[in-house]
Amino acid sequence: MAFSPEKRRGTISGIVFVALVAASATYIAGLGPVKALGISPLVVGIVIGIFYANTLHNHFPPSWETGIIFSAKKILRFAIVFYGFRLTFQQIIDVGPAGFTVSLLMLSTTFLLGTWLGTKIFGLDRDTSMLTAAGASVCGAAAVLATEPVLKAEGHKAAVAVSMVVLFGTISMFLYPVMYATFIEHSTGFLHMTPEQFGIYTGGTIHEVAQVVAVPNSIPGAPQVMANDAVIVKMTRVILIAPMLILLGLYLSWQAKKTGGEGAAVKLVIPWFAVYFIGVAAFNSFHLLPHPLVEKINVTDTFLLTMAMTALGMQTRFAKFKGLGLAPLYTALGMFLWLVFGGFVVVKAVTAVL
Repeated sequence: MAFSPEKRRGTISGIVFVALVAASATYIAGLGPVKALGISPLVVGIVIGIFYANTLHNHFPPSWETGIIFSAKKILRFAIVFYGFRLTFQQIIDVGPAGFTVSLLMLSTTFLLGTWLGTKIFGLDRDTSMLTAAGASVCGAAAVLATEPVLKAEGHKAAVAVSMVVLFGTISMFLYPVMYATFIEHSTGFLHMTPEQFGIYTGGTIHEVAQVVAVPNSIPGAPQVMANDAVIVKMTRVILIAPMLILLGLYLSWQAKKTGGEGAAVKLVIPWFAVYFIGVAAFNSFHLLPHPLVEKINVTDTFLLTMAMTALGMQTRFAKFKGLGLAPLYTALGMFLWLVFGGFVVVKAVTAVL
């Protein structure tokens, strides 16, 4: 146990160490050039954590490892639950059936495509494929973190998935404003999108929340409705992670039973933190807490997520990446192309019908 008498001191020291590194990551993410790129503290945290794991790890007490693991596992679940304070069910209603339909279609198709590409086409293991698919289909690094405990995946596999999210999410953040200004805004016919449609397209296909926020703000003269629709559709994708994880847990249980035979005793994998996440979002929908308090909760939650991501990086050794080759890159590229081109078609089709 992490807090048993013989491990308590090391665990607390490890948690404090992770918190200090996470605080540094938060500070770096707030600096002008880094902030302008839309790089979240979570990403900075895992980069620092990976640097530590591959350079300074042996110079720190081994007893701190229990605190690092506690941050990557337990604090992570707590932070995902309180991520629900960023959402309300009213947001989903406000964007209408088109936004919800796009969110549902892009999440499900991207996750299935990424898992299939990774496992069947490029020879990736199941966990890395699903983690990479979760990051692309839902909400980037936070989705990878949320999916990792359901799969019981190793930390280095989550780090691979996060790196793919960072790479292609960053490309999207620069690509979308250029696409809009170059041909989408001024075209006629199929290639044209209204600001509302482009907002839905942005929110339905870009990886990270911060990147979704950055795109409309990078387009000169973009109407506010574009930014509003983009964020609401993105947050709809975020809230859909809960039913996705529950279904994933049920699938893993079914698969284990199928593999183990009729008589195999299989423990049902239900990510209860995902259920609690929906409960928190439902509670937040009633606006019972003052807005300033909710903002403080969200700031604290971002810091806890940064701690979890930092701790994840601290468990990532480059030696574990051997054998993966370019398969994660090809898998993520396949999903990226689907999000950009397939997402465009889906948004045009859905908005034409709804």
